[in-house]
Amino acid sequence: MADIRPFCMPKWGIEMTEGTIAEWMVKEGDAFTRGQILCLIETDKITNEVEAEYDAVLKRVLVPAGETPQPVGALLGVFAEAAASDAEVDAFVAAFKPAETGVAAKAGGGEAPAAAAAPAAAAPAAPAKIVTNRPISPEALKLAEAEGVDIEPIAGSGRHGRITYQDVVQAMRPERAASYKGTAPLSEETRAIFASPLAQRLAAQHGIDLSGMAGTGPRGRISKKDVLALVPAPAPDSAAAAAPTFGAPFVAVANAPVVQPFDKIRKIVARRLTEAKQTIPHFYLRVSAGVDDLLDLRKTANVVLGVKASINDYLVKAVAMALVRHPDVNVQVHGEAVHNFPHADVAIAVASPKGLVTPVVRQADRMHIAQIAAATRALIDKAQAGRLSFEDMDGGTFSISNLGMMGIEAFDAIINPPQGAILAVGGVNRVAVELDDGDIAFESRIQLSLSVDHRAIDGAAGAAFLQTLKSLIEDPESLFR
Repeated sequence: MADIRPFCMPKWGIEMTEGTIAEWMVKEGDAFTRGQILCLIETDKITNEVEAEYDAVLKRVLVPAGETPQPVGALLGVFAEAAASDAEVDAFVAAFKPAETGVAAKAGGGEAPAAAAAPAAAAPAAPAKIVTNRPISPEALKLAEAEGVDIEPIAGSGRHGRITYQDVVQAMRPERAASYKGTAPLSEETRAIFASPLAQRLAAQHGIDLSGMAGTGPRGRISKKDVLALVPAPAPDSAAAAAPTFGAPFVAVANAPVVQPFDKIRKIVARRLTEAKQTIPHFYLRVSAGVDDLLDLRKTANVVLGVKASINDYLVKAVAMALVRHPDVNVQVHGEAVHNFPHADVAIAVASPKGLVTPVVRQADRMHIAQIAAATRALIDKAQAGRLSFEDMDGGTFSISNLGMMGIEAFDAIINPPQGAILAVGGVNRVAVELDDGDIAFESRIQLSLSVDHRAIDGAAGAAFLQTLKSLIEDPESLFR
């Protein structure tokens, strides 16, 4: 009997109850090898890559990408050896029962869970094969079969009326599905005219005769611009309101809102910040620090080290060193217990396309600046791509939220539980200061605001931490000792 195994919704973290297939990286029927990325799964907090733990074939996809969220343990697909038949896979799917605990079988899991539960939904029917004598590209045929597109009404825009991939894509568009007939194939006479391919295509779409036209391109070649100049402009919308003239009375227009429900990331961020503000007794400590020496040192150090460390990277290093010197600030609060840590895991707030995320730089106190710069760059890139894993986000003993690069002079941040404190960093500003001899000079200063959980950290402890942090920033060479 063929070796057939289930691929179920995995569980990352205690709070995860469901996930969504964001993208399948392997197509149904394709073979994969150990270590290959199988799919991307999106949860409330992260989008994680799932790696194959052994060589096999993706015999059946039960949950396509973008479908509704599936509970932990739900059957997402079926892995098997190449020799496994469709009948054997169908029998496996029909007999599969997800575990009651909701814990997913790993990609390398063994036999199907035996706990009693409702059987998984039947496998979707295989795409209908299209039998046709019409010229069509292989990729266009595969897409039409996969999406169930009727190719008969489509007039191919390729050579000799061949249906192209783009023709099928256009026919799938909702606003054109009922009426799309494709772009008429170019005649041999049109192809013989000295014009760019795009100009020929536009002329065919708009019924423009290119014969006898003088082109403005090199050696008189007819270009896209020449054809577009002959395309009639669309008639003005009679319903559009005319622009008001100077002195005309003001007339209000509709101001209806565009309703955008919270996505998963925004929901979890809103819930956690609301809980933090309601349940954590915040207090705030503020200080400014001179950064002229740090700015000068950064320019030299980046050349010597061969890196592009940002001011934020130096702040991460300074914060990590200060946390180790003040372990009573390097804490997490769990219920009525305080957890102290020997090393500083510094979370950095990143504005990603999916909302605010806080990936963690692990043991930043043990890293040098070049290592911190590489670690933060990698985390920011993953956040921007929506690829942060649970390991990237889990834990953290302290957070930094830096809005200085966005022109914000100063602000107060909300603590990221279960951490005990967060540092809000404002922008660098040139300010006038009085020297010892009474003269006036200008220097660059940065505003720092420490939000503290008063249940675990006293005011004196927070103030001592800020003074150490300020001294490290104003003596940047100490960050390399």
